[in-house]
Amino acid sequence: METKTQPKFSKEINGVYIDPQIFTFKFACKCGGECCNYGVYTDLKEHEYILTLKDKIIPLLDETQTKVIDEWFEEPEEDEDFESGVAVGTEIPNGKCTFLDKNGLCTLQKLAMIEGEHKWKYKPIYCVLFPLTVFEGALTIDDEHIDRLKTCSKDPLKETTIYEACREELIHFFGQDNFIELEKYKNEYLSEYYSGVEKK
Repeated sequence: METKTQPKFSKEINGVYIDPQIFTFKFACKCGGECCNYGVYTDLKEHEYILTLKDKIIPLLDETQTKVIDEWFEEPEEDEDFESGVAVGTEIPNGKCTFLDKNGLCTLQKLAMIEGEHKWKYKPIYCVLFPLTVFEGALTIDDEHIDRLKTCSKDPLKETTIYEACREELIHFFGQDNFIELEKYKNEYLSEYYSGVEKK
């Protein structure tokens, strides 16, 4: 996985430090599943859970996806940003994530919706959070991945911040109570930010 210098963050919520840039970073996206073309990372537990669903997943795969289970994932690797300490990447047959269909839709999300479950029940949290990510213990912007995309981009002319664009995802990640704490931190930070107070 990529490595870079860890910035200093002062606020921690539920064991995750918060990069305050998420509150001011302007972002634009017309999602077509392009972010999945490079494959995604799953926690080892997520990987194992997905494999238990194989008999439900296979019938939903189209001709651009492999039904050979051994071709779905890469070899596991250590990564402290994942709950189990181990990350498992998806393979990219035909130049896209194993679970991305020809219409740019996630098969794992389709399965959940067919079953009447929450749309992200089976989806790895790495996928749900993008264009945000957890890197070295901090919730931050996955700017290196954004830079590779045509349909999602940094856009200083847009009024929408990456935080507002990902509000639903953040509630899913943190839970309602912790999200309220995140909202409080956002309001405090922006109050200082727009008054010109230097951040520490």
